[in-house]
Amino acid sequence: MCGIVGVVGLSGNNVLDNIVTGLEKLEYRGYDSAGIAVIGGGRIQRLRAAGKLQNLKIKLENASISGNIGIGHTRWATHGKPTENNAHPIVSGTVAVVHNGVVENYRELKFDLQKEGYVFETDTDTEVIAHLLQKEIGNGCVPRHAFKNILSLLEGSYAIAAIFETFPNVMMVARYKSPLAIGLGKNICVGSDVGSIGCCCDEVVYLNDGEYAEIADGEASFFDKNFLQINLDRQKIPAEFINVEKGEYTHYMIKEIMEQPSAIRRTILSNGTDYGMFEGVSRILILACGTSYYAGMVAKYWFEKFLRIPTDVEIASEYHYRSPVIGENVLAIAITQSGETIDTLVATEYVRRNSNSKIAAIANVRNSAIGRISDFIFYTEAGMEVGVASTKTFTAQLAILASLAFRNCEYLIHELQNLPPLCEEILCSQGVIKDLAEKIYTANSAIYLGRGSMYPIALEGALKLKEISYVHAEGFAAGEMKHGPIALIDDNMPVICLCPHDDLFEKTASNIQVAFARGKNITVFTDSAGYELLPYEISKIILPRITMELTPALYVIPLQLLAYYVAILRGTDVDKPRNLAKSVTVE
Repeated sequence: MCGIVGVVGLSGNNVLDNIVTGLEKLEYRGYDSAGIAVIGGGRIQRLRAAGKLQNLKIKLENASISGNIGIGHTRWATHGKPTENNAHPIVSGTVAVVHNGVVENYRELKFDLQKEGYVFETDTDTEVIAHLLQKEIGNGCVPRHAFKNILSLLEGSYAIAAIFETFPNVMMVARYKSPLAIGLGKNICVGSDVGSIGCCCDEVVYLNDGEYAEIADGEASFFDKNFLQINLDRQKIPAEFINVEKGEYTHYMIKEIMEQPSAIRRTILSNGTDYGMFEGVSRILILACGTSYYAGMVAKYWFEKFLRIPTDVEIASEYHYRSPVIGENVLAIAITQSGETIDTLVATEYVRRNSNSKIAAIANVRNSAIGRISDFIFYTEAGMEVGVASTKTFTAQLAILASLAFRNCEYLIHELQNLPPLCEEILCSQGVIKDLAEKIYTANSAIYLGRGSMYPIALEGALKLKEISYVHAEGFAAGEMKHGPIALIDDNMPVICLCPHDDLFEKTASNIQVAFARGKNITVFTDSAGYELLPYEISKIILPRITMELTPALYVIPLQLLAYYVAILRGTDVDKPRNLAKSVTVE
């Protein structure tokens, strides 16, 4: 969620521009305020602004701020409203701090600090970190020892970067359940993801949970959770993370929708082996949130039909709170775009602690936390996804799940390889989707219907519309419409129906007839065979024919496009929708 950037200039240069560039690269994570702090002239110079990063940049144009060491932050509010006063960096005396995560015991720490005379000026949990560090520095500790002393007091999750007036060449950083990477190059940089540090670094070191680092005198030193110095591997920063631009496209989202055929191709080619992970498995447990959860719902249909293994799909944010019984011979599959989704990590760790289950993971980011707690890891080769609403990572997740489910069916593996050109066919015919968007964009609500594996796609289509256009939308199993949702249908309610000519076609077509009898704003996505069998009066959009097992991966694309064009017509911020974050790193 929140984004952290830190830069230590190695040649005495002003790091302000590098920090701002890093913050721009983190905007996709979602935020509601931003700020920077640098040390220059022997003191901390800080500037903050509520709202978009552009507001901070305007302030910077009228300020004289410079320094060769500094930190920056984009804040997604948890404790305290998204105001300038609550924006990071948080300063206490000679210490400035940025923080991602939640200090769960901040109330107790705050109470103790207030008794000692510390005055709190913000509503954030982060301020206790700043005061604790200032207390240690005031007691004569060097930054390294100050960090050692305070980290053991914090409960919850954190990624922290701090700078010190009295130690103007030192930056301290630490992570626990929130991502943090250190880049090495012409400067030494700190970032919440590798994309934020690629502008001035060519190598990266990933901190693991409980580890921290000291950047001093042009060198980075690393320490484990026992505060013993360690060596961590340096890795080259992949080229796709160094310069991610929209190119010819107006928004990252449409660019990433258009990249889906190539992302699916790369993913299929890179994930052809399951490493025997299904051997001895009597039950599959899928853990995921949001869009990834809907990918898991599709996989349930596939795993049970083709592998004949009972499969449960759980919302990761709810899973471990009910103390579930896991059982024996279970394969848990965690699905997370970022690999750092805190709810999915916590649920997966619960499985690890409370069973001898095999754990597999699907992620789009290498060296992310989910890979470190899994026995098997599969990567969606989608490249960096900047738009907050997941598109190409979703279809790439489906490609991996299909490869695993169809492992014993040569015909379906062959059909999977034919998926990308059919996706391209849809992407080349966007006119009908634009026309549909024109028809429904003024509505305040919408209904999506689907049966079988089309049901989770209806859920995903509704989620996309909600996320970026702010239109209230709900997805329903088509057979459930008559059990309540039908009360919502009238001539003004858009109803989007997913009805490929599959083994559930007749049932779904019957549900569509019921909806059409009560409202005229009905649109059906179907194929040529379904088009001929559905009543003439119902509006229909024809999609390419594909084996029914792969319709989910094909039919979701026009729903992504529909959400995009509705959002454009409604004038919303497509790539950075309000209140949302790309990587959810707080529970």
